Amino acid sequence: MIPLRQIAFARSGDKGASANVAVFARSPAAYAWLRDHLTATAVEEYFRPLGVGTVTRFEVPNLEALNFLLPAILAGGGSRSLRIDAQGKTLGMALLEMPVDAPAKFFSRS
Repeated sequence: MIPLRQIAFARSGDKGASANVAVFARSPAAYAWLRDHLTATAVEEYFRPLGVGTVTRFEVPNLEALNFLLPAILAGGGSRSLRIDAQGKTLGMALLEMPVDAPAKFFSRS
């Protein structure tokens, strides 16, 4: 198991009380793997402790990316939320710590 950050990078932000996290693969092969393994269900389970709703995944193949909509994760969002990160800017970094069982070819330096 490795952290997702070894095969991808991410960017996140707020959409009202919800947030979106875009995950960009570091290679075309990594994107193919992510498309098959980084599911909406997996992301939803990972963020369940924060009270996320049903996560939706959108594929963005021209950018080798996946975009996840995380409903209700910001507990009201912006000025309504008591969370330290009411705009969801750190959610992308949090997701990059998710352990994944990716093949060694994506992260080995040979």
